[in-house]
Amino acid sequence: MAILINAEHLSRYYGKHCAIKNVSFTLTQGEVLGFLGPNGAGKTTTMQILSGNLAPSSGRVEINGYNLQDQAKLAKRSLGYLPDTPPLYKDLSVQEFLCYCAQLHGIPKKAIAFAVITAQERCGLMNISQRLISNLSKGYQQRIGIAQAIIHNPDVIILDEPTVGLDPLQIREIRDLIRELSHDHGIILSTHTLSEVQAVCSHVQIIHQGQLILKESIVDLNQKMDTGSVLISTRLKPDLTVLRALAGVLSIEAISDLQIKIAYHLTDNPTSRIIETIISSGWELQELTPLKKSMEDIFITLTQAND
Repeated sequence: MAILINAEHLSRYYGKHCAIKNVSFTLTQGEVLGFLGPNGAGKTTTMQILSGNLAPSSGRVEINGYNLQDQAKLAKRSLGYLPDTPPLYKDLSVQEFLCYCAQLHGIPKKAIAFAVITAQERCGLMNISQRLISNLSKGYQQRIGIAQAIIHNPDVIILDEPTVGLDPLQIREIRDLIRELSHDHGIILSTHTLSEVQAVCSHVQIIHQGQLILKESIVDLNQKMDTGSVLISTRLKPDLTVLRALAGVLSIEAISDLQIKIAYHLTDNPTSRIIETIISSGWELQELTPLKKSMEDIFITLTQAND
């Protein structure tokens, strides 16, 4: 697949403060890259550099083979960008605003009407094209923001927190739209919402204190995080030493005298051995609840390890 973005050794300083340090990654066609991190980790700084709105202190960015600093106009032709606050002129109608954006992107006059209709159709805006943006919900305004980012059919789409502040239905609609766009574009999705990455991304990278601490495909990440956990309650206090000795058990956390959480290897699931041991030892099993390991657990583990 074609490499659409090649970011090499990006760093950005504000005085003595380092916002990002030595950030490198690529984006290929058809990939949805989740750029994940807590507030203040350096996500927005990186997005601003990738979109050409902020120069790096060091490093370089190529978009479709064009250097973003030396060949900015050529590079930006392949780029669509939705900042964390959509850049909307709210006193215009949806159609008027998108026509204006098409002109800014240099779309020929004869092609503007088709480009506007195509963007409106893809973003579900056809039935509100004549309405003033100021009268629309935040969900629709986010859709308009995405429409202005794709109106010139760029190869690369950068979305900075596209679902922030939306209700659950609006979030689902925006996620569906991102999945549809991924068929024809490479997408970078900046977010601090872990469920967002799980829902729509093919790859994930985590930034913490300005540095990338993880770069993986979602599939590889799930395979590497080969652990599960189970919550167990007993009527009598169990002997944790006996349970720790079982094959496949990684660790045991005592919640109380009669409740424990056991972490184990998924490939060597010891659940049946745990049940047999509890029953044969006479501790009387009261409850056994599998606990799903989420991206939240992974994120906390990685960021705490790098503090």
